[in-house]
Amino acid sequence: QVRLVESGGGLVQPGGSLRLSCATSGMNFKLYAMDWYRQAPGNQRELVATINSSGATNYVDSVKGRFTISRNNIRWTVDLQMNSLKPEDTAVYYCHTRYRAMDFWGQGTQVTVSS
Repeated sequence: QVRLVESGGGLVQPGGSLRLSCATSGMNFKLYAMDWYRQAPGNQRELVATINSSGATNYVDSVKGRFTISRNNIRWTVDLQMNSLKPEDTAVYYCHTRYRAMDFWGQGTQVTVSS
């Protein structure tokens, strides 16, 4: 059974930083792409960042230059370093992977950017 567990959310002031982490189990982690999504109240879930099995990354335009996705193929974790946070980054952040043609999601972690 694939399991994804996020941690690291919280309240931060504009301009601050947070690091999210997603611990995985039940899959051959190093073979699969991993993603971070976010969903703000009243909005659709949005793909924020992707890292494939080779370590290549892609980001939504609104976070380029501020967020960095990384993976650890020994610890089976994927992190999202978020810098220069803005109020519009406020959302629930979800870890995601597509494994054997099925989508798996974590429970989500709240990120609130406010003064």
